[in-house]
Amino acid sequence: MRIVFMGSPDFAVPSLNALVEAGHDVLAAYCQPARPAGRGKAERRTAVHARAEELGIAVRTPKSLRNEDEQALFRGLDADLAVVAAYGLILPRPILETPKAGCINVHASLLPRWRGAAPIQRAILAGDEVSGVTIMQMDEGLDTGPMLHRLTLDIRGKNAGQVTEELANLGAQALLDWIGNPSPPEPQPIAGATYAKKIDKAEARIDWSKPAAEIELQVRAFEPSPGAWFEANGERIKLLEANAIELVGGAGKVLDNHLTIGTGSGSIRPVKVQRAGRALMSPEDLLRGFPIAKGTKLS
Repeated sequence: MRIVFMGSPDFAVPSLNALVEAGHDVLAAYCQPARPAGRGKAERRTAVHARAEELGIAVRTPKSLRNEDEQALFRGLDADLAVVAAYGLILPRPILETPKAGCINVHASLLPRWRGAAPIQRAILAGDEVSGVTIMQMDEGLDTGPMLHRLTLDIRGKNAGQVTEELANLGAQALLDWIGNPSPPEPQPIAGATYAKKIDKAEARIDWSKPAAEIELQVRAFEPSPGAWFEANGERIKLLEANAIELVGGAGKVLDNHLTIGTGSGSIRPVKVQRAGRALMSPEDLLRGFPIAKGTKLS
């Protein structure tokens, strides 16, 4: 099958690999343009860009697909199908209508739940026990097109990094399942539709007045990025793994010499923390070089 692949981050790479390994003719990979990243602000290619080059696939990085020149280039590929996985650009109608079999999307949720930009983080924050991937026929709406195939995943106790990796592999499997045995489209039900808005970095700051169970979900949802955090001794500390426990203590109060912290209901026992510019460490290692005394009130 002649396929155009459209994706950018690590999540999309397994789907690209699966198409190539299955013998499909991937005509081009469309990705977000390289952007400055890291301390040196050097231009960094997306994960799909790097992998496509390794595979010898032509890479295109337009800033928009709304101009006629880009649409003409896309038509010139004469694709049977476009596969989209976390691409990051809206596909206008002329693009959607170009491939003979249309454009399909590998979406990281069980639609219609968690349409939008951040389905994995929103599912964890909401305390969902099950998520999954949906192969969807794309239309001009935001993840509103008919469903083609779905696979489920138990996400209990997992952080966003773990869920992203597992759903990326599951998405590749679901993609090949459907291409190999296409099923008719099923309209999305209106009931149960929710929107996964983009994560605002301000959401990562921990509010100790919230219940411990809610804060634990916050920690899981923002690992590895942007990382849930709190402030101690005037410095930002990321909390990247933690457990909610029933120990009662004042909200934001350090309860012992292991950095157990009281919340609005129960307490949080940190497992992995990180100071700015430092490696991950245990709370005990943190406290050896960065004392936070029992009884301290954190903000």
